[in-house]
Amino acid sequence: MPTNAILALEDGRCFEGTAFGSIGTTTGEICFNTSMTGYQEVITDPSYRGQIVSMTYPQIGNYGINPEDAESKGPHIRALVIGELCEVPSNWRSTQPLSSYLEENHILGIEGVDTRALTKHLRSLGAMRACVTTELDADAAIAAAKASPKMEGMDYVTEVSTPDSYLWAEESREWALPNVLAGKQGYYVALPPVRHRIVAYDFGLKYNILRRLRQAGFEVEVVNSNTTAAEVMAKKPDGLFLSNGPGDPAALGDIHKEIRQLIGKLPIFGICLGNQILAHAFGGATFKLKFGHRGGNQPVKDLRTGKISITSQNHGFAVDPDSLPPEIEVTHINLNDNTVEGMRHRDFPVFSVQYHPEAAPGPNDAAYFFKEFADLIDSTK
Repeated sequence: MPTNAILALEDGRCFEGTAFGSIGTTTGEICFNTSMTGYQEVITDPSYRGQIVSMTYPQIGNYGINPEDAESKGPHIRALVIGELCEVPSNWRSTQPLSSYLEENHILGIEGVDTRALTKHLRSLGAMRACVTTELDADAAIAAAKASPKMEGMDYVTEVSTPDSYLWAEESREWALPNVLAGKQGYYVALPPVRHRIVAYDFGLKYNILRRLRQAGFEVEVVNSNTTAAEVMAKKPDGLFLSNGPGDPAALGDIHKEIRQLIGKLPIFGICLGNQILAHAFGGATFKLKFGHRGGNQPVKDLRTGKISITSQNHGFAVDPDSLPPEIEVTHINLNDNTVEGMRHRDFPVFSVQYHPEAAPGPNDAAYFFKEFADLIDSTK
């Protein structure tokens, strides 16, 4: 028999549905993602640590779960909220249904929710804490949501960062269908030779970023978020990469301090949380967005060229442009709300973007940034 479940928001609004995956009770900040595909990448993205995710696309689970598409070792979301669950996936690469994957990993799911109404509610009132439960009644679930910690001030990076440094050596070839006419028989595109050795800070690093870096000719050593500037420089890398990650960037004061010491010493490229950490290292500040940018359809304008790209994004905080010092140039803005989407240092080889050019899931409009990073290192050697 189906198990009833409740999604309760801290403002008292409740949605009823049916449980899938695991059962029990969990809390976290609820947010929505507008991507039409890519639910597995969303579920396994460390940037969603501490959050309950609602997918706006109505039917989820259609193509099942495939281990090659995971963005980390396992799920990081607290719960998944959807309109309708597809119990029987249709995809030759699928190894299991979504429901059994969530059950194995003790992640709660709730289906039958009016996700359109939920999304409109969050867009109007802003992000808020929530509770998903198969155990509590509505009043108790609302109380649990209110009692859960807020995202502001939370450091989830320490929970998701790698405990030990490692050299990325996993499968990184780009997957592609065979093209018999062109003489291509396999499913992968060959990797280029290594051009540069870099260090990548793991603040919640997605696997596809590492794959893209390797595809651009980088050999990547991944290090823990608490690695000091001196330890990085002792490795004598050609460049430094700052990854995406969860939580409040303002809560990472010790990391800001170490990154500040590395500015001007080697080329630096930051993505998402890495962009926000750089802002703090520059002496700037960040603020919490009303409901965040999460999905694969965010329009971004390059202020230097006027070019507009459709981008994949996942963040709930943004850089305050008025807090940045004169030597920092804002290079990209979001056309929906004019928030900062990219910046660069006018004097040193340091640049960053707020969105995800590795596109997992999402469009590939911004994939060129990995080549730009390689070219920047070449120009500074």
